[in-house]
Amino acid sequence: QVQLVESGGGLVQAGDSLRLSCVASGRTFSSYAMGWFRQAPGKEREFVADINWSGGFTRYADSVKGRFTISRDNARDTVYLRMDSLKPEDTAVYHCAAKPMVGSRIPSEYDYWGQGTQVTVSS
Repeated sequence: QVQLVESGGGLVQAGDSLRLSCVASGRTFSSYAMGWFRQAPGKEREFVADINWSGGFTRYADSVKGRFTISRDNARDTVYLRMDSLKPEDTAVYHCAAKPMVGSRIPSEYDYWGQGTQVTVSS
């Protein structure tokens, strides 16, 4: 079992930056790939970024490429999502998720999820 707790969300203006954190506990964090997903009201959960177990491979949705950066610190059991140049369309609840070894863009392939942190970007 892996427990995931996100933090770092908030209300910001367009163009601002935020850094989300997701702390894991339970199983060996370094054996899991981690993903960030987001869900806006009335929309399906969508892939944002993922990172493999070592941090050597990352992938991004086209909508955030060049603005968001995913990273991890296995010594701290934490994955981060740095979000720059935020836009109103980035407004959503952001969730981190874990699955063994290799990430995925597909939410159903993840075994564990956090409760999410709200990010609201005003224009």
